Amino acid sequence: MGFFSKTRRSHASLNVPALVQVAALAIILIRALDLLMIFNLLGVGGMEEFVHRSVQTWTLTLVFLASLVLVFVEIWCAFSVVKGRNWARWLYLLTQVIAAGYLWAASLGYGYPELFSIAGESKREIFRSLVMQKLPDLLVLFLLFVPASSRRFFRLQ
Repeated sequence: MGFFSKTRRSHASLNVPALVQVAALAIILIRALDLLMIFNLLGVGGMEEFVHRSVQTWTLTLVFLASLVLVFVEIWCAFSVVKGRNWARWLYLLTQVIAAGYLWAASLGYGYPELFSIAGESKREIFRSLVMQKLPDLLVLFLLFVPASSRRFFRLQ
């Protein structure tokens, strides 16, 4: 059995619905664009300072590493979703709940707001900004959970 030999599972074509393909591609592109925008905003010096600030205490280091793990888990979910793994869409939903929950808490003064927070005058304004920031992810979740073709695809796999 060589590296490129086909297994029984790979012989069967997975008729991946277009909406699931779009959702998986969107997950990857959203995260890549997020990283690109952060690099563009901070520059090399700003990134070095951000990492330096993030590793000053064990708690900050844990939050920083957890955020990196979260990004990699989201990308892993994107690749797994295309393979029809039902757990991947649920794991992606969990990552979004965790990220939104932490952003909300950090923005209200819990956790470490200097690392991850949303500026706003009131809870309502912060919540509105959070929803706007998470809108692409909400659309991806919609594509994975709502259309009948997506639900059927994950049920059959």
